[in-house]
Amino acid sequence: MLVLSRKKGESIVIQDEIEITVLSVEGDNIRIGIKAPKDIEIFRKEVYLAIEEANRESAAQQVDQIEALMRHYREPK
Repeated sequence: MLVLSRKKGESIVIQDEIEITVLSVEGDNIRIGIKAPKDIEIFRKEVYLAIEEANRESAAQQVDQIEALMRHYREPK
């Protein structure tokens, strides 16, 4: 992990496309602004993790359904 110190109003740039600016610092809270192309999705980490979990659950359900369907057609009638 790269660790940088920035003051209010200062920025960092990632791959010429993403700019992160410190907007304010108030106690333990830091407000940041992010400029990025519209095709780059930006999420708070807790939201990103919730989306990942929902996707895993959905994929697992689909695998279960496919396996059940395959068993159904393999069984002799």
